[in-house]
Amino acid sequence: MNHAFTTGVAEACARVMTRARHVSIDDAAVAAVCDAWQHEPHPVPEWNRALHYFDGTRASANYVLVLDALNFCFWPDPGQPRWTVAYRDRPHTGYWALSAALKKAAEEGVPVLDAGWLAEVDRSAVERLLRGVEGEIPLMEHRVTHLQEVGRVLASRYDGQFANMVEDVGFDAVDLALRVAADLSSFDDAAVYDGERVPLFKRAQIVAVDLFGTFDGADCGRLTRLEALTAFADYKVPQVLRRLGVMRYDAALADVVDREVHIAPNDPMEVEIRAATVDAVERIRAGLATRGHGARAFEIDWFLWQLGQQRHADDRPYHKTRTVFY
Repeated sequence: MNHAFTTGVAEACARVMTRARHVSIDDAAVAAVCDAWQHEPHPVPEWNRALHYFDGTRASANYVLVLDALNFCFWPDPGQPRWTVAYRDRPHTGYWALSAALKKAAEEGVPVLDAGWLAEVDRSAVERLLRGVEGEIPLMEHRVTHLQEVGRVLASRYDGQFANMVEDVGFDAVDLALRVAADLSSFDDAAVYDGERVPLFKRAQIVAVDLFGTFDGADCGRLTRLEALTAFADYKVPQVLRRLGVMRYDAALADVVDREVHIAPNDPMEVEIRAATVDAVERIRAGLATRGHGARAFEIDWFLWQLGQQRHADDRPYHKTRTVFY
C-alpha cells in the first residue's frame, strides 16, 4: 500500500473553505485558543471503559465496528424526550446510551458481535437491542440496514472478524478508514460542493480511533498513522468551535441554526459547517505544533467533543441535519 496517501478529507475541506459562502474561520480566535491551550494544555480524555464493552479478545474489535455503524443522529424532534438507556441503574443519553445499550446486550448474551446474527437481524431485534427507558432513537430503519451490512461484509470477506480487516490493511489507520468506507456503504460519507466530491468519512475515521482507544494502542489497536486522520465532522464539535469564536456563521445560516430549522444533508450550508469543522481543527493542530504541542487532530476533536457535553449559558443550538453519517 502507498503510505503517502491520506484520506483526502483535510485537503477537500480546505478547498471548500476557500470559497465558502456561509461559514468562515477566524484565525485570530484560532490563535487565542492555541495560546490558551499552550499555557493550560488540554488533556486527552481517558477511554471510558465503564460504558464501552471490552473483553480483551477480537470480539471487542467487532464491538467497535458495530458501535460506529450506529453512531449517528441521537437528537429528538422538538417536544420529544431524548432517547435514554439505563445501565447499572444510571441513565445515559446520546452516544453513551448507544455504547451502554450494546455493552448491556453483549453482557446479557445477545449475539450482537456475531457476524452471522447481524447479517440476518430484523427490525424487532434491533428495537429490543436499542430499547430505552424513555424516548426513541431516530432513523431506526437505517440502523437495521447498517447492522445487516456489517454482518454480511464481515461474514463474506473477513471470516466474521473486523480484526481480520485491520490486519489486512497492516494496522494502518488511514488505510483502515478508507477500507471501511469502501467496503461498507453506510460509512461512505462524502458530500458534493460546487460539483466537487468532498470526503468527510466521520464514522470511518472514528472506527480507527475508537479501535485504538478500546485496545489502548495494543493488539488490534496498534494502529499507525493516526496523526494523518482529521477531526470528525459532526454536530457537537462545530457548536463548540462556534462558541469559541473559531467558526463564524453568516446571518442567514445563524438564523437557520439558532431557530433549529432542519438543514438537508448535502445542502451547501451543511457541507460548509462540516468542512469548516475539519479545517478549523487542522488550523488549531498546526497552531499548537508551532507552540511545541504535538496534539493530533483526533485528540483535539475528543477534547472539543467533551467540552460539548458540558452545558454553557452562552450555548447556541447545534445545526440539525437528519443523516446517518453523524
